[in-house]
Amino acid sequence: MSTHDEHMPGPVDDDPEAAPVTAPPDAAEASAPDAPEQDASADAGQVKRVIEALLFSADRPVSASRLAEISGAGDGRQVRRVVKELQQEYDAGDRAFAIEEIAGGFQLLSRPEFAPWVLQLANRRQQETLSKAALETLAIVSYRQPITRAEIEDIRGVQSGHILRSLVDRRMLKVVGKSEELGRPLLYGTTRHFLEAFGLRSLKDLPQISHAGRRGSPKVSE
Repeated sequence: MSTHDEHMPGPVDDDPEAAPVTAPPDAAEASAPDAPEQDASADAGQVKRVIEALLFSADRPVSASRLAEISGAGDGRQVRRVVKELQQEYDAGDRAFAIEEIAGGFQLLSRPEFAPWVLQLANRRQQETLSKAALETLAIVSYRQPITRAEIEDIRGVQSGHILRSLVDRRMLKVVGKSEELGRPLLYGTTRHFLEAFGLRSLKDLPQISHAGRRGSPKVSE
């Protein structure tokens, strides 16, 4: 019995020493630093997909700050990095679309080489939306702004009040001030919506015209 009693305390004494040498605490500490990196990578991938979805669904340019606000990106700089990555992927995949910077924002658009097919789809709608007279008036204002109604009519040779009102209603033109001339007539200029409609980043992207073209209806170079 004495021999049995001597061995009985053995398992009891072993239990307190067994706990400190168990692996789980060390394993948890070793794996802890890796968890944030995996989460950050997942978050970055999610932000990228959200930004792509926003650009895909938007029918007009979206600013970097707005994309950052909705997607959860850190700031506009991160958005620009994501846009650059997406564009590189589209280029590498030879996709039919690209991300363009227009009017202070980003928009997903079909590439220029597909314009003939896209225009066939949109041609009727464009014709119904803007008449030849409206396009002519827009061209004059875009190159000569700020400009008065009288100056526009002098160039076109016809009354343009109705066309001007229509373009203002469509948010293509706006009143930007008053002339110092007698009677202080209103001055007209183009809008941000005008840039969006014609895919321009700014007025600097307008096609160059000849000096002679500035005396009459602007003749835009091809």
